[in-house]
Amino acid sequence: MHLGWRWATMVAPGQIFQPQAFPPPHHPAQTMKDRFALLSLMLLSVSAMFSSAVHAAPPAPNIVLIFVDDMGYGDLACYGNSKNKTPHLDRLAAEGQRWTNFYSSGSTCVPSRKGLMSGRHPVFIPRQANGLKDDRRALMPAMLKRQGYATAILGKWHLAGYPKDFTVDPMHPLECGFDSHYGTPGSNDVPPPPGKKQTREVFDNCDKFSFPVPLIRGREVVEFPVNQELLTRRYTEEAVKWIEQQKDNRFFLYLAHNMPHAPIFASPEFQNRSAGGRFGDVVEEIDWSVGQVVQTVRRMGIEKETLIVFTSDNGPWSCFGPHGGTAGPLRGEKATTWEGGQRVPTIFYWPGTIKPATIDGIGANLDLYATFATLTGGDQPNDKPGYISTDLSPTLLEGKPSGRQTWAYHQNAFRSGRYKIHVASTLPTDPVTRRRRSVTRYDTPLLFDLEADLGEQHDIAEQHPEVVARLVREMQAFHGN
Repeated sequence: MHLGWRWATMVAPGQIFQPQAFPPPHHPAQTMKDRFALLSLMLLSVSAMFSSAVHAAPPAPNIVLIFVDDMGYGDLACYGNSKNKTPHLDRLAAEGQRWTNFYSSGSTCVPSRKGLMSGRHPVFIPRQANGLKDDRRALMPAMLKRQGYATAILGKWHLAGYPKDFTVDPMHPLECGFDSHYGTPGSNDVPPPPGKKQTREVFDNCDKFSFPVPLIRGREVVEFPVNQELLTRRYTEEAVKWIEQQKDNRFFLYLAHNMPHAPIFASPEFQNRSAGGRFGDVVEEIDWSVGQVVQTVRRMGIEKETLIVFTSDNGPWSCFGPHGGTAGPLRGEKATTWEGGQRVPTIFYWPGTIKPATIDGIGANLDLYATFATLTGGDQPNDKPGYISTDLSPTLLEGKPSGRQTWAYHQNAFRSGRYKIHVASTLPTDPVTRRRRSVTRYDTPLLFDLEADLGEQHDIAEQHPEVVARLVREMQAFHGN
């Protein structure tokens, strides 16, 4: 093996080799001792070098990405919720990394998933739901499949739109790098009951079969309409079974729960159980699901070879009352650019590799692409417009500061360090009509110091015009003016 230098000049770390410093030998025995000492020193140096390399680059892990729908920053006990009991996620947060400034790529379902699967900011991707159809080989599952990973999606996809026949759509998961698929085409509220819209009244009065949503395995519809009370349990059972089948493979499991997106349903075992009400029932069943996945990899003896990531696609749909969650201390909710719309609970768990920590640096779900590529040796689509995925592995593995210093919200807001500007904002979804409300544009952008004012209550633009001007320039540069 070529080590990049000559054996004759190898010395201990921190020492400088100086041939003239060695006195000439006085007799053969002393010469042999010197040679033996030098050889021992060389071997120790080589051993240290290889040991350092092993610690710096752990073997490529199995990856379980648990992606829940519409869970707010304040919905888990480990993020301050006093009513919802989430012991399994609390343990992952305590024994792994809990991120406090982690963002979804968008404030709604589709843009968030576009960013997650592509590593690209959604403003640079065609707006239609299947806007990535020409870039299927560059999506996360395809990248990991090229690295020899077995790949599966269980749950919601929502990147193929809603064609008449999802099973033959060019953006079907099996066309995007997944070996196995079981789930729904999109959200569990689409399409709505015949003649109705997805309103608070409909959510108040629907049952588990009201929404005509299909459950599909591969390209075959296996249940229509799906029993929504059983979605979380079925995905969990499928996850356990699929992981057990991968004992000889490196694997990537994308467990994309429909819940807790409205309409919310829990299986009978979890109904009327949580102090957090019906929404709490759903959250606690998801926590149970996470526990089942962790127990499975632990039972198989692969827990230390498996990276588990838990995050949400956007903030809570709080406008729907008991059918939505909470953003905790954050302002806003789903479909807004206030922190509550895009800052989400996020946990990284990899025993023996990731040390327990709370991370206050900035990260985003689109950063998972570069992170997974780095950990697995995969390629990155650096030539794609808007590919801004930042490798988070230095933070995960070594506790270094996050490489991301800015975040462009989808849309109309921008963060740089502690400061954030809003050039426009929206009100939450109207629960009566389900319409997204009109945008309010500001002549002078609003400015907030997120470290001093997490709830975005005090506009300080007037006091800091130079900060506003700087962030406007950075935002314009990001969007290409």
